[in-house]
Amino acid sequence: MSRPADDDDDDLAPEPMGGPGREAAGESAAAGTPGRETTEEPDGGEDPADSGEDPADRLEDLLAEIVDSLGLDAEIGVEETDGVLTGYLDGDDLGLFIGRRGQTIDAVQHLAQRIVFPGSVSKTRVVIDADGYRERRAEALHADADDAADEALRSGRPVELDPMPASERRIVHEYLRERGDVQTHSEGDEPERYLVVSPPDERFT
Repeated sequence: MSRPADDDDDDLAPEPMGGPGREAAGESAAAGTPGRETTEEPDGGEDPADSGEDPADRLEDLLAEIVDSLGLDAEIGVEETDGVLTGYLDGDDLGLFIGRRGQTIDAVQHLAQRIVFPGSVSKTRVVIDADGYRERRAEALHADADDAADEALRSGRPVELDPMPASERRIVHEYLRERGDVQTHSEGDEPERYLVVSPPDERFT
């Protein structure tokens, strides 16, 4: 079942709590959507509010530990704006941290969400960036989204994008929502879940 981009909340929830391949509750918002998943809250873990440690400090400590274990030379920064806690690395040769097609940095991001906010689903989303990777990746996703939208409008038929993680599907959903002339929905099961871009008058069952 698909819905217009305005109503498709598939990938607009906070980052998954269960690690790579797991999506936050609400990733498939419509009943009966293929690949619908639910995520249970992780058991155990100390709530940051109980420990008295600031989530930003937790995130900085985690990144410092990873940087040290990988032998990287990088500066670490953490900032929080509009419900997003961002940890970023600045340095040279951060390809090892980013990984092939961003697989390593995405895994760190999933891990960070769970460690920084253990034992509960937080409204604050953790984002990990390195050497401007997220901005570069977003620009590439926007270009792919525009190509798919243009093709859908030209042909009058839905266009499937390649499988991508929930965080990247969220970027495309939001970008095409702002564009406003197509609709999107997600199909499939992780890790092969993908976006479909359709003309505004296209309907699926």
